[in-house]
Amino acid sequence: MTSVVFFGTLLHAPLFEVVAGRSLDGRPVHLPGETVMEAADGAYPVLVPGAGVDGLLVELDDAALARIDFYEACFEYVRHSVDVFVDGEPVTTQVWRPKGASTAGTSAWDISGWSATWGAISVEAAREVMRQFGSTPPEEVGARFWMIRSRAQSYLSARNWRRAGLVGSGFGLEAVDVQEHRFPYTKFFAAEEMRARFRRFDGGWSAPVERAMWRTSDAVTVLPYDPRRDAILLVEQARFGVLAHGDAFPWLLEPIAGMIDAGETAEQAGRREAMEEAGLDLGALHFVAKYYPSPGGIAQVLTSYVGIADLPETAQSIGGSLAEDEDIQSHVVPYDKAVALYEGGDLADAASVVSFQWLMLNRDRLRAAG
Repeated sequence: MTSVVFFGTLLHAPLFEVVAGRSLDGRPVHLPGETVMEAADGAYPVLVPGAGVDGLLVELDDAALARIDFYEACFEYVRHSVDVFVDGEPVTTQVWRPKGASTAGTSAWDISGWSATWGAISVEAAREVMRQFGSTPPEEVGARFWMIRSRAQSYLSARNWRRAGLVGSGFGLEAVDVQEHRFPYTKFFAAEEMRARFRRFDGGWSAPVERAMWRTSDAVTVLPYDPRRDAILLVEQARFGVLAHGDAFPWLLEPIAGMIDAGETAEQAGRREAMEEAGLDLGALHFVAKYYPSPGGIAQVLTSYVGIADLPETAQSIGGSLAEDEDIQSHVVPYDKAVALYEGGDLADAASVVSFQWLMLNRDRLRAAG
């Protein structure tokens, strides 16, 4: 057995259980000469010089220790020796610290506040992380942790989504019997396979059905509209899905779009993406719809907006995130020409069609409001 000290996020018992594969129990300890602060660049704690911090001393077997070592290595943390006090007596044990320097912010870190905001998301993200234990290098998992955490937020958001249910059977998860759930591929996107039975409308149960699905995080789209100029902005970029489908023209005209990062709302993500892709500081965002773009095989929800913007006369600027290999060109399109694009099929993705139809219905109201 190896004794280690926990002072941070793994004091959240549900997270510890997913990561270690066992329950959390230990003895209170005091780590002198240090305190715990929230990191300057994220919602996680770092140890810095201070008056001392309380933690938990836990005895781990080799299996649990290997699991936690993997999880911590995803964030470039390794074990170091440390002296603590247990019942007033000094004890040499170990604690995980970052390989490099870590910068503290100005706020004290506390487990209850962190758990309220990040606990459930972190537990769900840890499930995906730990499914890769023993098969994927931790640095590879860590490099895409932001996407893993976004997927976790998307999953929890879907679990909490309550639609009006004015028509339909009202069936919920109680009418599904999931017999097997496999995860054959996990990278930036993830593939999953399920075998499940469903309650039939006649009261019986279906035969087991096997399906594969593509999982990504939820995303937002924004169609910028300038009511004064009566014009929209579309962005153009190459799309791998269109290319893989055999389309001879894999560049699409679309609204601004992007993934919703963990901790963001759809509106916050839309405003951020508008600045990144087109340099636009949006005004009011008008909600269009929240919907599954292809529910038969893609686990994702889109939230679409029409955003009020002060558009230039013309725009063929190049934007996008170099870190994400984006090459995006903006086009300002007068409304009448946009109608021609819509009717001619040049708006070929779901978000463009849904958002522009909303604009067609609400254009007069937006122009009257200025």
